[in-house]
Amino acid sequence: MVERGFDKETTPEIFMLFLEECGEMAKAARKTQNIKTDRKSKLFDLAEEVADVFIYLLNICNQFDIDLEQAFRKKEEINKKRAWK
Repeated sequence: MVERGFDKETTPEIFMLFLEECGEMAKAARKTQNIKTDRKSKLFDLAEEVADVFIYLLNICNQFDIDLEQAFRKKEEINKKRAWK
């Protein structure tokens, strides 16, 4: 994120940017489902917003030295043993 000028952001700032992108993703998802939104608000592209959320999630993982793939695989093994209703 150095090339975009985000290398000086603190972890809380990155987390807030992540949440902001989650909100934009939710708004874009609402649009795809024809759920009412403010006609004056900015329209967002769902695929682009999902990508932005992923970028910030990876950034957060890097801040905490988390291998996201490894964490995902470990959690999936736990989830396989759960009883889902």
